[in-house]
Amino acid sequence: MPTRPVSLDPQQLGFTPKKPIGWLAPLLLLSTGLRALLAILFGAYLDKRELQNALDDDFFDHSATADGEIWLDYVADLGDGFDATYSVAWLLAQPSLSVDGAALPRGRLLLMGGDQVYPLASGDGYESRMKGPYRAALPEAPAGEPRPTLFALPGNHDWYDGLTAFLRLFARRKDGHIGGWRTEQRRSYFAVRLPANWWLFAVDEQFGAYIDDPQLLYFEKAARQIGPDDRIILMTPSPTWVKAKDKPEVYDAVDYFIRTILAPTRAQVRVLVSGDLHHYARYTGTDRELITCGGGGAYLLGTHKLPGRLVVPPRETLTRGRSYSREYSLAARFPDAKTSRKLGRGVFHRVPRRNAGFATMLGVIHTLTMLPMAGAARQGGNIQRLFSIPLLLMLTLILVGTVLFAKPPGASSAKHARHWILGVTHGLAQIALAGGGTWVWLRLPFQEWPWPGPFVVGAVLYGPVAAVLATQLVALYLLVAGSFDVNLNELYAGQGIEDAKSFLRLHIAADGTLTIHPLGVDRVCHKWSADPDGEPHAPWLRPEQPLAVHRIEPPIVLAGVSVPRS
Repeated sequence: MPTRPVSLDPQQLGFTPKKPIGWLAPLLLLSTGLRALLAILFGAYLDKRELQNALDDDFFDHSATADGEIWLDYVADLGDGFDATYSVAWLLAQPSLSVDGAALPRGRLLLMGGDQVYPLASGDGYESRMKGPYRAALPEAPAGEPRPTLFALPGNHDWYDGLTAFLRLFARRKDGHIGGWRTEQRRSYFAVRLPANWWLFAVDEQFGAYIDDPQLLYFEKAARQIGPDDRIILMTPSPTWVKAKDKPEVYDAVDYFIRTILAPTRAQVRVLVSGDLHHYARYTGTDRELITCGGGGAYLLGTHKLPGRLVVPPRETLTRGRSYSREYSLAARFPDAKTSRKLGRGVFHRVPRRNAGFATMLGVIHTLTMLPMAGAARQGGNIQRLFSIPLLLMLTLILVGTVLFAKPPGASSAKHARHWILGVTHGLAQIALAGGGTWVWLRLPFQEWPWPGPFVVGAVLYGPVAAVLATQLVALYLLVAGSFDVNLNELYAGQGIEDAKSFLRLHIAADGTLTIHPLGVDRVCHKWSADPDGEPHAPWLRPEQPLAVHRIEPPIVLAGVSVPRS
């Protein structure tokens, strides 16, 4: 029996609790951008999905339970800062949660919907940001109870190394486990038979890639077990039903899977569920529920720009033979639109606090822009001096950087112009700020000092002031651009909001009724204490602050068909 830790010392925990990712850190922006570019350019060479054809291809059967029913948990986007990740893990590990007077038992299956680690997949990253916190939340399986099972679907951050670290952690081991949860899957995708004629299919179609032949063959084999009376929960890495509003083609792979693998069985696909967008949102239609639940630990993404209505599949797609398009309406979101807007306005104080490296970078850029601008202005009389090589380089750097930051899509995109306009406007605003700083600098005595005096004073005095002002200008840009659906993700990623977390607790009754309980956490815990005298299965760390869970919306009930008990 492993020794329970008596403190939060990493040597005792076996991992290092990490702070939230500073998503605007210069080196992180560069490395993540390069990894994403490499994944796009060389994804076919890194893709290990076809190699998984050599691994076991069985589906997993969890349909046999003592009472004919089962509880499941769903969580996604969890591998960020320790406080948020462990707060959700601690709740998932509790034997039962009391919500509005109802007892909701821990899931027999824990389904992880993607992005189990940030910012890049690696063994150390998984250990500190996902495996360690979940092992601390449920160190061992409770004695005398069925051991809960964990299944994980990779997200884009799990994919940046071609699934190497993901497969080593979640697959290919007969005795695999993460704390009290055992791992069964052998591939990055899986099919699970559930009680009362329900099935779970989890499809790996990351980066909008095609669904590889080995994966299609795997699901075709599982689908042979499905009949017209069955119902299906489909897990995907990303809520392409939402993203298809602007890019109709991104839903094509999911639609192809439903049409070619699931539709021939005549089973009903009742629920599509995904993470990737870090909030909770549900769209409802006559045939199914479309649920985004990416609140497992990563920074909160606002909900106020979500469309009120979706057409899925989108009518604009060029795919021939697509499924019949149906309308879905936005039924619930967490946080609500008013709270989301309010949180967005916190960008002015959160971005500088969360991203000191980013502010420092802006201060350096503005200092290196002001000095040649001031030198050219002092000499006067010749407009050509304003076009000195150092100054041109800095002005070009600012304009190119701000345009790239706005992430303009291809010219074929209907909304590409707004990205260019906002990016260029932001760049000109930063240049204007540098011009204003130069005007002030020329009225100070430091600019008359012999070299390197001006440079030293600029770095020590001007740089920090410029960093503050430039960061506030970036915050203003993000707030304005976000209202036009440009850099909306960066508006919230830069703030690193840890609160407003969410996960799902699902219950399949013996009569086939599926009840989905969307659960929210308004505030995560930031103070933990060790529990060295707890039971072997009890969490190693307990919250010192209240950690309350509530319903995001009333339970979603999908009526089932009476299933005979064997």
